[in-house]
Amino acid sequence: MSKVAVVKGERSLETVYRALDHIPYREALEPWSRVLVKVNFITTKNWATGATTDPVVVEAVINRVRDLGKEVLVVESDAQMTNADKAVVASGMKETLDRVGVEFVNMRHLEDETELPVKNGKALNNIKVARMATDSAIVSAAKLKTHTGTKVTLGMKNMFGILTTKWKARYHVHGMDKVIHDINLTLPPTLTVIDGFVAMEGRGPVHGKPVQMNTIIASTDPVAADATAARAMGINPDTVDHIRWAHESGIGQKDDAQILGDGVEAVKRVFARA
Repeated sequence: MSKVAVVKGERSLETVYRALDHIPYREALEPWSRVLVKVNFITTKNWATGATTDPVVVEAVINRVRDLGKEVLVVESDAQMTNADKAVVASGMKETLDRVGVEFVNMRHLEDETELPVKNGKALNNIKVARMATDSAIVSAAKLKTHTGTKVTLGMKNMFGILTTKWKARYHVHGMDKVIHDINLTLPPTLTVIDGFVAMEGRGPVHGKPVQMNTIIASTDPVAADATAARAMGINPDTVDHIRWAHESGIGQKDDAQILGDGVEAVKRVFARA
């Protein structure tokens, strides 16, 4: 049975540690010598807006990865409307990474890329990613947000940014829920940590309203993490296509997870939707 930590607490390293300590993250990361922490830099807004990953969450993950003796990098790639190198500064992340001595890598600029075939996908035949993404563990350090197109943007939607092309808008014509499913079917994250210190409701993922939730959700099962986060937002995960399809494809489990920590009811809030 998949384990999902749902922890309520003030914005601090300790709150993230408490969530991680409930789940078998050490065992999940054990086979890997390098860990990529994939942040959400969809915009150059800072973490306090609820739009981008909180540096406190990333610092906590970095510390725990380093405790395991592993190399750690923080990664993102440019999007059509966002320069990741500018976003890492504007979001407040660069200051933290400089202080702890961790490199930020904009994967769009890496020359060593590879195409991965998508088997039994819903929209894509292949995806192009940085080769380092295929020989590293990936932590999806996502946000707790609504999304005007996919209802939610959580751990699996965050993996859309693993694609190295800047021109990501061309994927929207395939149906974003299908694309999210196919990416996670092909390259699922090893660990998902959803940052709900400041979440976003309404017109997410960029133009919504920040909501202080003081919540961290974490799991080694990306589907269980997202399904639990959706429930914490008052959204039935069965109504979110990419979560339902990911469950049906065996990427993870949307139901019957063991919820540890404070539980969904302790943090639940019905999010406004666009």
